[in-house]
Amino acid sequence: MTTEYLGLTESTLTASGAIATAREITQQPQMLERTHALVADLHEKIQVFAGGLTGNPAARVILTGAGSSAYIGQCVAPLLDRQLAARVDAVPTTDIVCAPHMYLDPEQPLLLVSFGRSGNSPESLAAVKLAESMVREVRHLVVLCNAEGELGKLAVAHAMTVLLPPETHDTSFAMTSSFSCMMYAVVAALLPTGTMDSRIKAIANATDRSIHEALPVLDALALEQHERVVYLGSGVLQGLAREAALKLGELTNGAVATCFDSPLGFRHGPKTFVNARTLVVVFVSNDPLTRRYDLDLVDELRRDGCAGRIIEVTAQPRTEAGTGSIAVPDMTTAADLDLLWPYIAMAQTYAFFTSRAMGVTPDNPNPAGIVNRVVQGVRLHALNA
Repeated sequence: MTTEYLGLTESTLTASGAIATAREITQQPQMLERTHALVADLHEKIQVFAGGLTGNPAARVILTGAGSSAYIGQCVAPLLDRQLAARVDAVPTTDIVCAPHMYLDPEQPLLLVSFGRSGNSPESLAAVKLAESMVREVRHLVVLCNAEGELGKLAVAHAMTVLLPPETHDTSFAMTSSFSCMMYAVVAALLPTGTMDSRIKAIANATDRSIHEALPVLDALALEQHERVVYLGSGVLQGLAREAALKLGELTNGAVATCFDSPLGFRHGPKTFVNARTLVVVFVSNDPLTRRYDLDLVDELRRDGCAGRIIEVTAQPRTEAGTGSIAVPDMTTAADLDLLWPYIAMAQTYAFFTSRAMGVTPDNPNPAGIVNRVVQGVRLHALNA
């Protein structure tokens, strides 16, 4: 039996330098369920470790990482900030390292949640050390995909590592299943016991169906070879828009110009980015109020007639949108949080097909090594130098 990923045979994908990316996108539903089971088994220990901080209104939780790992925090921080007693912020390691006094308060108790695919990014290691040296009361929750990652081996007084299934340690250049599973892990870990138990099956099923049922549409969209792509989203979906834009930029080696924003924010200047060669993708919210604002912008862009294509990615497709809508099945009443995973899977798949359409190898889109799977060339400077 011939093995296929994203509608392409394993031999075709291997020959074109695309097998790892395709496999890692496709495996996400299964990896999400395994991540859920793993975190559920650890949940009581995580709550004992972190609960004194997450339940303390005077404390702060910082979700941190670099690149896609930083965007995990930007997706879920607004939700966690509403659900936990502590203040929750998303602050990239790249911000902490270059301006630590802006983000680390010596007197405010801190839970630093660090995300790492490899666990070897220099800024991630440095951020942990800075928090240790600057903050009086700090604990470290590390969400990691690589059992050998240095982030899980740092000698600090109070640390706990949640090590995800080894398959989530993506070997491709771009983070796909590592992003989705680390994002799921932190939500399942920090929300009350059982919060995600009744939701994981629907999330995994919707992600699986979104990947496979949208393949022909996404492949055809990629063949249109838009020169510019805009991703828009509100609330938790704004961070996802940023990750989607990055994924397309990475997998096309920068050949497609991208930007991201919220639908309301897009009118305030960034809308000038749109021209006849632009694809605009809006991650539509299920929240009734937020959805109205999202669709107002979609309808306005269609009236403007300036964009090459406008696509609504939505769990509640509108008949009038026709071919301008890509539907996520069986999520009509889902919270926006649950839409994160099927939405990003479709964006990853579109980026994959666009990469191939442009003759780029998705597994290694930048063979010149200007950018690398684990960042290189970072020179760390002493705090008080």
